[in-house]
Amino acid sequence: MAGTTQATLPWYQREDTWAIIIALGLVFGITIAFFGGAIGVFKSMAVGIPGWSNDVSKVTEGLSKNISGLFILYGFFLVAFSIGARVMGYNVKHFIAGFTALYMISIIVSILGSNKFVKDWQLETPVLALLVGLLIGNAVTLPKWFQAGLKTEYYVKTGIVLMGATLPFTIIMQAGPLAILQATIVSVSTFGVIYFTATRLFGMDQRFAACLGAGGSICGVSAAIAIGGACRAKKEHVSVAISMVIVWAVVMIFVLPLWAKQLGMAAGPAGAWIGTSEFADAAGFAAAEAMGDERAVKTFTLMKIVGRDMFVGIWAIMVAFLSVTVWENKNSATAERIDKGEIWRRFPKFIIGFFAASIFITVLLAMIEPKTASTFSKEALGYIKTLRGWAFTWTFLSIGFTTRFRELTSFGWKPLVAFAIGVLINVPLGYWLSNVLFVNYWMNI
Repeated sequence: MAGTTQATLPWYQREDTWAIIIALGLVFGITIAFFGGAIGVFKSMAVGIPGWSNDVSKVTEGLSKNISGLFILYGFFLVAFSIGARVMGYNVKHFIAGFTALYMISIIVSILGSNKFVKDWQLETPVLALLVGLLIGNAVTLPKWFQAGLKTEYYVKTGIVLMGATLPFTIIMQAGPLAILQATIVSVSTFGVIYFTATRLFGMDQRFAACLGAGGSICGVSAAIAIGGACRAKKEHVSVAISMVIVWAVVMIFVLPLWAKQLGMAAGPAGAWIGTSEFADAAGFAAAEAMGDERAVKTFTLMKIVGRDMFVGIWAIMVAFLSVTVWENKNSATAERIDKGEIWRRFPKFIIGFFAASIFITVLLAMIEPKTASTFSKEALGYIKTLRGWAFTWTFLSIGFTTRFRELTSFGWKPLVAFAIGVLINVPLGYWLSNVLFVNYWMNI
């Protein structure tokens, strides 16, 4: 989901690049340590929070026994993220301070999220992290040094690449074409509805409508940014599109899992529905995690990451072409000079890391004996899943801390209605595709 600014930077200064380096570094490091008999460091680093009911002392006692693991976890990601932050030009001192505070809060949120009462209310750790961030972020003014550590896409991209290691490529090959087909149906339908509602019904600028349509049909915030850059939309148009995505993404975190459970949907189709109907990767992961079943996370990933997110580059070049040839009233000769490399520049590069991790683990498991493969899946991949969970917790906290309710009410009612109409098409269409037309595919993931 590389945005416009990220797309124009050198490869070594992009969040996608550093997310891939950090995540694949972990995957390779854990693999080498497993076969080299030195997995203990990563075992300690993959800190899990035990469940508890009334006595929190049991949790704190368990964590105190692995206090070194908490420091190793913190130290590794602090160093890794900070090196990337330095190369990308961030204020490293502020980032270190901000990430440190974020990490401490994530420990508290993870402890609360492991409580049985909280889980009974469907407040899984990612959702709880989002709520905590929203409450604090809208109640107080956050210092700049803390805001410097709230790098939402940096964390979520790292988590998604780690997700690739836990999702065998054989499953991607099996369900990928279907995910792309379903994504095509939903993306084209939703984009068309939002775009034509905004332009024909409300007379909005075509570029503005394109930003709204992209945010609602492809990959949320980053799609709005990428499409806005491709068609040279006004800055405020992109900002409003981002606001729309955030509003509905937050709403859907709570609504989609609740509806799925009320409708009695199986985890596979439910995850695919969430992947079809959510508007942002991080929010979608929170909603899928709220289902409490790893199958929902897998089918969400196939639908959203493999299916919808990969459209951002294609949509960007199409919108750039339309902008030059139609919206800006340029002649066809000028249109022919559109840089075809735009597709590659807009392509979400972190997806390459996702596939690389998946292929690497798939080949590795196929090469080793079944007993060793089983142990590797339980231990090494188990540690990767735990580290992925921490990355997503930091993501959801960052979303909450950076979302301002008062700013989301300043854009007027027309964009809101146009986007809402798209939602009214997107959600039932996604349900029908996931739980009726293609239900057998998603049930067998």
